Amino acid sequence: MRIWYEQNPIRSDPFTPLVSAMATISAALSISFLPPPTRRAASTTFSPRIIKRAARFWCCAEPPSPEQETPAPPSPPPSSLWGVSTSAWTAGVAGLGLLETGYLSYLKLTGSEAFCPVGGGGCGDVLDSDYSVVFGIPLPLVGMLAYGLVAALSLQENSEELLPGLDDLDIRLTLLLLATSLATASAYFLFILNTKFVGTSCVYCLSSAFISFTLFFIRIKDIGLARIQKFVGLQLAVAVIVALSLTNSYSSATTQLKGTDDFVLEPYKIEITAESTPFAISLAKHLHSIGAKMYGAFWCSHCNDQKQMFGREAMEVLDYVECFPNGAGKGKKMANECAATGLEGFPTWIINGKVLPITLMFPL
Repeated sequence: MRIWYEQNPIRSDPFTPLVSAMATISAALSISFLPPPTRRAASTTFSPRIIKRAARFWCCAEPPSPEQETPAPPSPPPSSLWGVSTSAWTAGVAGLGLLETGYLSYLKLTGSEAFCPVGGGGCGDVLDSDYSVVFGIPLPLVGMLAYGLVAALSLQENSEELLPGLDDLDIRLTLLLLATSLATASAYFLFILNTKFVGTSCVYCLSSAFISFTLFFIRIKDIGLARIQKFVGLQLAVAVIVALSLTNSYSSATTQLKGTDDFVLEPYKIEITAESTPFAISLAKHLHSIGAKMYGAFWCSHCNDQKQMFGREAMEVLDYVECFPNGAGKGKKMANECAATGLEGFPTWIINGKVLPITLMFPL
């Protein structure tokens, strides 16, 4: 551009000022990045030395060769327990859970009775209750799927290519969260067993809880106490989700009267023939004013005795809750209000927040 300008100094062109300005800026930029001795030469032409320096700078900017790359640190070796790898322990324990839940799933789907070696038929009452189904799915079937997934991941961790695309860290974290879910569910069901089925023994429930807690402690051993602190928040979140899901599923669960699987008792009403005394009417009004309630069942003789003790007028004032309004027996469920209270017998009074499974005695 500079040579053409010297040959045509008087040529009139509308782009001449723009071209001149661009040439001046380019020359200034090229000079500013060079040492002082080369600035004058660069203003007229490109020096081979400049091109060589640019080429040398470009070569230095290339990525290093594979021989110069730093190797990745090796993954930590798998932990062991009593000389056996934790993955093998996990697979074995999960296999036991898979066998138990598979047996219970077969019983649930075929309607067969469970063999209860301890506790007589008490475990059958638990396995056939509303708590044996979660969101309409048999609970043993859900457990069988969970134990099967744990066993498959454990074999994958033990160099068995069952689930492609998973690395060691993904498998370990997934197994930890699955074990946390199983342990949380087992703790929840142990609470249900001790509160809703008082005095009932369920060997399958206890064995399932033992298997779940064993898996949980094995996976903690695998991760290590030093590293497990990084996942405590995630574990707590999983535990809360499992507990809330089960609570939501069983919010409308009701219990069936034990020992009534073979007959149906239709509801009936017994007439109260006794007249209420002034004291009984006064007592009924007081109980009503403090929000006290009497829970009973139409077939309960002690409940009927309590009603006759108060008399007709007083029973019209009292807050009485019939726990089996649709009858008792096969397929008949306890009322939600009674089931939520956790009643153990009839009649039961709730006075000032206290559950009193008694018959109130007062002078007639």
